[in-house]
Amino acid sequence: MRQEQFQPIAVTAPDRHPLLFKLRCYVDVQLGSIVGHLQPALSRLKGKVLDVGAGESPWRGWLSKDAEYYGIDVGNADEFGMSGGREGITYYDGRKIPFEDAQFDNAICIEVLEHAEDPELLLSEIARVLKPDGPLLLTVPWSARRHHIPHDYHRFTRERLQIMLSKAGFANIVIKERGSDIGVIANKLTVLTIRLLKPARKADLIWTGVLALFCAPLAVAFLIATSVSDKLGRGASEDPLGYFISAVRGKSA
Repeated sequence: MRQEQFQPIAVTAPDRHPLLFKLRCYVDVQLGSIVGHLQPALSRLKGKVLDVGAGESPWRGWLSKDAEYYGIDVGNADEFGMSGGREGITYYDGRKIPFEDAQFDNAICIEVLEHAEDPELLLSEIARVLKPDGPLLLTVPWSARRHHIPHDYHRFTRERLQIMLSKAGFANIVIKERGSDIGVIANKLTVLTIRLLKPARKADLIWTGVLALFCAPLAVAFLIATSVSDKLGRGASEDPLGYFISAVRGKSA
């Protein structure tokens, strides 16, 4: 199987390098669209919070002092560019979450569901370990290149997300588009420019470098347009970068 030309860079704690993180959020519009929704929502969580697919635990620092953090991840997290064996993270087989029923007050699952071989099982397991009325914050990509190959299995529409969450026992489901078609184009142009500047064969740089000179200004222009259009609420939501979802565990789940 052909491997990725360049793998996604793992997201680390924003407070480690705040300025670099802000710059990355501007250039990486996928990440920027997640942060815009996630940061204020995290600050409102209280009690025991389960981070499903914790990775490098980047969001831990945005929780309030009234929150108690727990992270879980798959045993082969290193295949996703994550450093394994992190303190405070429980590693498991990716199927049955290794906690008792109704043990957590809240759960977050950020850009993980597309990497789950059985996403319905994962959602039902999250519902199982949540207390009744416990909130879930979830994000998934829509317009994103295949990544972490061979562990990229799904893309979900808002309609499919609604059905899956309802079947898993969640209620009060709110699904919001992250970004629009303008951000999608900006993201594609940014990735294309990077790929052209880092060809698989160095000899190809002779022609890929020329193409990059044309793509780079377009990428910058669309990054600026993305920032403006998001502030003004313009752009087509039918082709978003991804989705931000909030829901609560139903009492009968």
